[in-house]
Amino acid sequence: MTSPVKAYRAAILHSIADPAVVGVEQSYEYFEDGLLVIENGQVAKVGPAADLLPTLKGVEITEYRDALITPGFIDTHIHYPQTGMIASYGEQLLDWLNTYTFPTEQQFADKAHAADVAGIFLKELLRNGTTTALVFGSVHKQSVDAFFEAAEALNLRMIAGKVLMDRNAPDYLTDTPESGYADSKELIERWHGKGRLHYAVTPRFAPTSSPEQLSLAGKLFGEYPDLYMHTHLSENRKEIEWVKALFPERKGYLDVYDHFKLIGARSVFAHGVHLCDDECKRLAETGSAVAFCPTSNLFLGSGLFDLNKLEEHGVRVGLGTDVGAGTSFSQLQSLNEAYKVMQLQGKKLDPFKSLYLATLGGANALYLDDKLGNFLPGKDADFVVLDYNATPLISYRMQQAKSLDERLFALTMLGDDRAIKETFAAGESVHRRG
Repeated sequence: MTSPVKAYRAAILHSIADPAVVGVEQSYEYFEDGLLVIENGQVAKVGPAADLLPTLKGVEITEYRDALITPGFIDTHIHYPQTGMIASYGEQLLDWLNTYTFPTEQQFADKAHAADVAGIFLKELLRNGTTTALVFGSVHKQSVDAFFEAAEALNLRMIAGKVLMDRNAPDYLTDTPESGYADSKELIERWHGKGRLHYAVTPRFAPTSSPEQLSLAGKLFGEYPDLYMHTHLSENRKEIEWVKALFPERKGYLDVYDHFKLIGARSVFAHGVHLCDDECKRLAETGSAVAFCPTSNLFLGSGLFDLNKLEEHGVRVGLGTDVGAGTSFSQLQSLNEAYKVMQLQGKKLDPFKSLYLATLGGANALYLDDKLGNFLPGKDADFVVLDYNATPLISYRMQQAKSLDERLFALTMLGDDRAIKETFAAGESVHRRG
């Protein structure tokens, strides 16, 4: 059964390439009075309304005034079990895990609790305009089942996995190399490639997995096509020293994952704050990606992410909120903090590069740029409507703006969930602001 053609009229902006590669002016398309035409959950056409309206006899057209349509935001690193502990006070990474994270994740042994949180989590993502995310579950198999069931019901393109963790964590949160492998394999068979869902092999980070578990994780990663691998890398200096002590035979943190065959296309490493040139080179040559998580890195005092360094080496980079260490589900707020991270290093983050990171750059990092990230025909119709009058201050600021880049930058500085007027997934409205 085919769905009717629908069209949405507003200002429309989407990235078509990385500004760092083609230059800012060649990196986007913008239609001041644009039309986005959707058919069967995919983009059929996009362009100036004056050109497309004559071709759409009898088509339902929804018009948004004082609004901007962009592709849905893509979050390349987030923890759904940590929703309830967002904004927990005053620790750095390792103490923060023991004080807040592990006790919170214990509750996900109860599938009913996991289902409740999955529902809250997905509502928050959609309320903030995020339509695709790479998501940590907990160590419990049922946490992933609950998440995928909720995502499937909304027809969302989501990626998730069960945490693998067999040491250096409370007994109530550990599995074994064998059980972690078996549980993950069962989840892959049940969910990977079902609808718009994908599975990620998910060792928490090197210190909480034994060599035996990392070896089996690498084996699993190679057993199925198009699987993801999702973990943490070089977030915190004390963490890096801990990895050196646990794996003295390896030449560095990334080399641990490399040794166990956990590096390659669709490997996504969260944070990467303290990477050397050789590690950046290795990430680039293997097609691996790094998730830039500015709100988390500032909140936990982990350090300043060097986006330019990774770009110079050709590393794929996406944007992550890292809830709960991050302080907001909003990718607009993540870009607000990313701009400040760059400023603190004497560097700039152009507003069109910000757009790229939150949309097409994230899709590229996840090898989903054939399906997501912009409005080329045939791509999934995941998009968001941003409201130029979301708050009195935003409305007043927009009246002063003299150019598109000024409006876009102001939205990233002032915007949050209130700026999201409506969110669509596969052409269907999944959030409308009240």
